[in-house]
Amino acid sequence: MFTGIIQAVATIAALHDQDGLRTFTMEFPEGFCQDLTIGASVSHDGVCLTVTELLSPTRATFDVMQQSLAITTLGSYQVGDALNVERAAKDGAEIGGHPLSGHVDFTAPVLEVLRTETNHKIRFGIPEAFRPYVFAKGYIAINGASLTVAEVDRQEGWFEVWLIPETLRMTVFGSKGVGSLVNIEIERSTQVVVDTVRETVQASLGKLRPVLEALLGGR
Repeated sequence: MFTGIIQAVATIAALHDQDGLRTFTMEFPEGFCQDLTIGASVSHDGVCLTVTELLSPTRATFDVMQQSLAITTLGSYQVGDALNVERAAKDGAEIGGHPLSGHVDFTAPVLEVLRTETNHKIRFGIPEAFRPYVFAKGYIAINGASLTVAEVDRQEGWFEVWLIPETLRMTVFGSKGVGSLVNIEIERSTQVVVDTVRETVQASLGKLRPVLEALLGGR
């Protein structure tokens, strides 16, 4: 589990492709790898990856399966690219953001960026299947960072977040422009509530639906 509070920005030092597998060699800031062990989990732009080898006090490798490369942004990254990283939360850790699994639901394009001296607004697209789970003032994870949705338009299919200077300083978001893709993990408790309500309503109105449709069709 992760908290959605980005701890550092890491860079890709090397990539090595094998059949159905890509190995990432990551360069981390000093101190990030302290007590890191093989088998530990580290979130890379919101994708949970497992340490496969420790190369130095600042370098480690991670294997990524083809499916993860295909459904996340990791498949398009090159040597030198920067990623948000967070180590797995320990028991009793403060949840400064919201609980994250590190399992990406979809990738979203940046539709618009508005910069001012004190604020940074980014608008992202939402696939139709996931629009019911995004609410204004609700949580969402973008490239592993727990953020609050400022505005959302489900009809047009977008949502916006506002980023303070500290968030920009500690993450990769300052480099994202229109057309950039990011990894999105929706907030799980919201998904459970929405799905439960939808299923309950569907079950309750199932037998009445033909009658209602007939009445509405005759208006």
